[in-house]
Amino acid sequence: MQIGTKKKVFVAISMMALVAGLYGYMEYTRGSKDLLYTKADYITIAKDLIKEFEENEKAANEKFINKIIAVNGSVKDVIKDGDKFYTVMLGDAAGTSSVRCSMDSNYQPEAALLQLRRNVTIKGICTGFNADDLLGSDVILNRCIIEKKGSE
Repeated sequence: MQIGTKKKVFVAISMMALVAGLYGYMEYTRGSKDLLYTKADYITIAKDLIKEFEENEKAANEKFINKIIAVNGSVKDVIKDGDKFYTVMLGDAAGTSSVRCSMDSNYQPEAALLQLRRNVTIKGICTGFNADDLLGSDVILNRCIIEKKGSE
């Protein structure tokens, strides 16, 4: 090989390594998208979302899983776990089924201020459904944010 050819090969390999390193760095430092600024794929109320999953779980999974959903409903409960993360339960206070909204870590303080039996709209990513005839079924939303606080 000539010196000019070796230099070109070295430069090409160096450029590929630089591009690969830059891509790796960008992927490593990439954060998740804040749902506050993201449009919901579906807007619904808690009882209708629960009903869709209870009546046809397979069809509801195909429709809602990994989609951003804005759900309006009454606050049944606000649960704080041992790591101080909040989960908001939406649905009919008399019913056993609910929409379980695991709050995004950036919006924990807002969840702590929610009042029971108040209407609220929460937006999150649907990740599944836990069916349980005895204890009640839950539609699961993750990375949730409070989109709108309502009244009783």
